[in-house]
Amino acid sequence: MTDWHFYEPATGHGLAHDPLNAIVAPRPIGWISTIAEDGTRNIAPYSFFNLLNYSPPLIGFSSVGWKDSVANVAATGEFVWNLVTRPLAEAMNASSAGVAPEVDEFALAGLKAEPSRLVRPPRVADSPVAFECRLTQLIRLETKEGRALDQWLVIGEAVGIHIDRRMLVDGSYRTVLAEPVSRGGGPADYFTVTEAQRFEMRRPG
Repeated sequence: MTDWHFYEPATGHGLAHDPLNAIVAPRPIGWISTIAEDGTRNIAPYSFFNLLNYSPPLIGFSSVGWKDSVANVAATGEFVWNLVTRPLAEAMNASSAGVAPEVDEFALAGLKAEPSRLVRPPRVADSPVAFECRLTQLIRLETKEGRALDQWLVIGEAVGIHIDRRMLVDGSYRTVLAEPVSRGGGPADYFTVTEAQRFEMRRPG
């Protein structure tokens, strides 16, 4: 018989480390660039992130606490998602530092910024993919009892998408070429993908 570890999250997991982030993993990283009303540039990574809808393309990220990224999106209605790649992993990690709102995190992480076309926040020049987004919903998350959490879900519509043509082969975007980085479990685990890990499977019908 299988030996199961069962727990109720409300009363604790009983393990050395919370397993939730390690189970729901690897997770794509929402590397979100914003701009404050005073013009200060901000960029920060969020591992609670994903694509939510195809048409229109909606993406969302969730922040534990009312951080600078959320405050800037709430004030301006705009943000840019930048793809984290293996060559940019260290810069992404540097941008996760908790610093004062007046700190330019592009400069802090040594990132070159590129102007966006349709929104004010810049994109990461060396990232092969960027989504220029406009806010559609800002939602405060709640418990099953309806108690408000200090957790904020930001959903934006991608109104402009940049793709480095080197990522395109015969008109198709090739995921592995970008070496995308995803967040794993534990305090320091990250993953990328290789061609050896790829397999094909068609939907029935």
